[in-house]
Amino acid sequence: MGTRERIIDVALEMFNENGERAVTTNHIASRLGISPGNLYYHFRNKQAIIANLFDRYEQRVLEILALPEGRVIETQDKLRYLTDVFNELWAYRFMHRDMEHLLSADPELHERYRGFFSHCLRQIENIFLALSGAGILSADEQDCQDLALNTWIVVTSWFSFLQCNLLSGDESVITQDMLQGGIYQVFSLERPYLTPDHRDDVLALQRAFIPRPDWMQRR
Repeated sequence: MGTRERIIDVALEMFNENGERAVTTNHIASRLGISPGNLYYHFRNKQAIIANLFDRYEQRVLEILALPEGRVIETQDKLRYLTDVFNELWAYRFMHRDMEHLLSADPELHERYRGFFSHCLRQIENIFLALSGAGILSADEQDCQDLALNTWIVVTSWFSFLQCNLLSGDESVITQDMLQGGIYQVFSLERPYLTPDHRDDVLALQRAFIPRPDWMQRR
């Protein structure tokens, strides 16, 4: 692995561990055992590193949200979509932990994020339209648009929800299992739209793979 890729990987690790604001380029260079000048040869500043991390994140999420090729969408596909997306949410959790700061500090990144949002929203809407076309959901075009936006809101704000409602100032308490509790909430959005032929199968899948989190059941 080249120095450039090592810088990106270590920066991601440190941002996730400590938060982006607490990590400087000197910290990253020190962790890697290279000089700051060597780091600046590859990235002119920390914002450039963040932009490259966003490239990775954007590409991976858009790959995940692609419709199946050569076959009709199935119930299990929805679980795969959500599991994979929440895995990426965890892998790049520093972004969602402090998204407002990152976007306000970098107008170019903010503009790119808006494009990413628009693209994701279209793909999520297409997923719901495909689920409806397959007879799994009974939802018209407006329903699918609403479900797509509500899904985006739940997924992208889930980390903030956990921080604001479950923690006492210690972000490290959040675990990947807690984060994936959001999968249950997304599935609950489409529950009213399940068709009779698929309702039992979908609910059984939900109970088996994404039960309501323990901390939610105690409230």
